[in-house]
Amino acid sequence: MRFRPCIDLREGRVVQIVGGTLKDENAQGPVTNFETDLSPAAYARMYKADNLSGGHVISLGPGNYMAALSALRTFPGGMQMGGGITPDNAKDYLDAGASHVIVTSYVFREGQVDMERLVRLVAAVGKDHLVLDLSCRKRASDFWVVTNRWQRFTEVCVNRETLTWLAEYCDEFLVHGVDVEGKRVGIEVTLVEMLGAWSPIPVTYAGGARTLADLDQVKALGKGRVDLTIGSALDIFGGDVRYRDVVDWQRRQEQTLKRF
Repeated sequence: MRFRPCIDLREGRVVQIVGGTLKDENAQGPVTNFETDLSPAAYARMYKADNLSGGHVISLGPGNYMAALSALRTFPGGMQMGGGITPDNAKDYLDAGASHVIVTSYVFREGQVDMERLVRLVAAVGKDHLVLDLSCRKRASDFWVVTNRWQRFTEVCVNRETLTWLAEYCDEFLVHGVDVEGKRVGIEVTLVEMLGAWSPIPVTYAGGARTLADLDQVKALGKGRVDLTIGSALDIFGGDVRYRDVVDWQRRQEQTLKRF
């Protein structure tokens, strides 16, 4: 289990938002927790210096193309790229240094997985360079994949069968707990437990983390098989959790692994 860093981009700037408040472009903008003049490349440079690979750059709407490329080029092979990815533009990001592209909406249409699009995407980028974003919201007792700025429920439930099936087409999963994303109210415990028990491939959970102890909690709940992204809670994004403490936590995990 490891910490995965992030760079969220809105109109070319690094931000942290409350995920469930994303709306269509002509609607009122999302609730923003944090915004900075510090460049995306500066964050990527920091993650590179701390050897924190496997994080993600997410484009939240238009106007982020050059900002995203700058981050990817700063840490080649160290970050994944998501947001508006299609077979037509994926190569741009991979050529710029993205290790993977992250996709949700392109492969979901009319509430279902569009297998023709998924197969086309795998053919374009290769399974080993594809992450499927199964970000979800809870409805009744289950978690359902959401698309279209996390506003539309699909008919795809995040369960053992779905994870086993879709793992055949990608290298990793990224799963935001959208109902708690950006709120710093604690993680979606049940969702993390499910991912740890059911995902046959690497999976990163994001959403609701608020303390350093959440790293240990996710490690325990996910049986060491679920990685964690912390965003709004980090001091580098205006929160209370010291980024240096998180880096130190990661180094301790690595030292433990070396002893076995």
